[in-house]
Amino acid sequence: MNIQNKNPATVKLSNQTLSELPDAIARPTYDRSALTAGMVHIGLGNFHRGHQAWYLHTLMQNGLAHDWAIIGAGVRAGDAAQRQRLLEQDFLTTLIALDPEKTTAEVIGSMIDFLPVQPDNAALIAQMADPAIRIVSLTVTEGGYYIDPATKGFDAAHPDIVHDAATPDAPMTAFGAMIAALKMRRAAGTGPFTCMCCDNLQGNGAILRQTVVSLARLSDPELAVWIDANCSFPNSMVDCIVPATGPKELELVQSLGIDDASPVTHETYRQWVIEDDFCAGRPDWDKVGATFTDDVHDFEAMKIRVLNGGHQIIANAGELLSIETISDCMANTEIRGLFDKIARNEILPHLKAVPGMEPSAYVTLISKRFSNPRIVDTTRRVAFDGSSRHPGFLIPSIVDGLAKGTPISGLALVEALWARMCAGQREDGSTIAPNDPFWDDLQANAMAAKADPAIWLSQRQYPAQVAQNAEFVTLFSDWLNVTWKHGTIEAIKRYLAA
Repeated sequence: MNIQNKNPATVKLSNQTLSELPDAIARPTYDRSALTAGMVHIGLGNFHRGHQAWYLHTLMQNGLAHDWAIIGAGVRAGDAAQRQRLLEQDFLTTLIALDPEKTTAEVIGSMIDFLPVQPDNAALIAQMADPAIRIVSLTVTEGGYYIDPATKGFDAAHPDIVHDAATPDAPMTAFGAMIAALKMRRAAGTGPFTCMCCDNLQGNGAILRQTVVSLARLSDPELAVWIDANCSFPNSMVDCIVPATGPKELELVQSLGIDDASPVTHETYRQWVIEDDFCAGRPDWDKVGATFTDDVHDFEAMKIRVLNGGHQIIANAGELLSIETISDCMANTEIRGLFDKIARNEILPHLKAVPGMEPSAYVTLISKRFSNPRIVDTTRRVAFDGSSRHPGFLIPSIVDGLAKGTPISGLALVEALWARMCAGQREDGSTIAPNDPFWDDLQANAMAAKADPAIWLSQRQYPAQVAQNAEFVTLFSDWLNVTWKHGTIEAIKRYLAA
């Protein structure tokens, strides 16, 4: 049903007021008081609520999975504010789907609690040790898994990891908390749980296994062996564009008649492809649209390289040009052309078709999704944490291109635009505020690279087969010089004309 934006009196969202919501708003039809927990989700932001929590809610609407309710958790001090917002509305969330033609909304209720945020993660550990918890899932961002970007190995020297290895009973990371809970479950004989990564990482289950097992090995090698042998770490691919919530989104939910302190807007497209490897059972997500398969890799590669890589292709250029949103970037002829040419000529040669989707058709689909003007996804949000996203989303296509002899000039241009962006100033002279965990180092190297482009490529984000490849070094250096001397648009025009 299409919802017309009006300004009715709003209803404060809670269990008690569900019946008072406007008739057009879908809401839980199940008894939330009868739900019991089966999952803990760490990193409970907008994406999880607009994606995985929605799938579970939809199952519950069909009378299923009522023993799989979600308990939210966070390990950062800032998560306490999100917990308080959701606590005050009984952990309900309004999801607002923004199709170019209409707006629809529903309130979901698959989450029933959010654990207190504590420095030693005691409440989180105790909850995960409960035998009722059979899945622990995470969305902690691509850069949150303590991976060396060049070697892809575990970063055991990171201060967080050093802390958790020394104090395993009072860990500061989500992974340390998972290990502490699994230690308690092993001692009690209650068995393992499935560890499920829902972040945009190729082979995300394998990466989560590497992080958890490697960290456990630092303090308790026998426990690490038990975890590796008994826990499952399914790979998965998640897909839905879910912007951050700001004043516009809060105003929108109010206009629909709902007083929700933490609504979620999202596109109408969702996809979830999951390896069917769960050591302690799972909900039947496939009954509401998810895909279980033993081969997630090709789905992952297509989505990560085209959608997530595509986001980086357009966001760095957009940031330099002071373009505020992704849809506005796609409205720019040059940036849209940059995305399309790189995706089709430099990324697609390394992708395989998946059931129901050819790579070329997927590029067309992503272009349409990026162009949706109702999804107010900021360029700044998408450009965040390039130090993790470029190695994860773009550099693999460069590696493949160099190995197979396919074009890489556009990808070299994108890396040059990232370096130019990290210098911290847009072309109109305005300042780009720090937008990466390693911003200070990136900015220093970006400025030094104006005179010596090789300095940028010497960073740990670039593997040796890229940083030391003469063809790529030349292309990157030439494009970096063009972006500084002639600007972003001229550089893109030269690439498109080549």
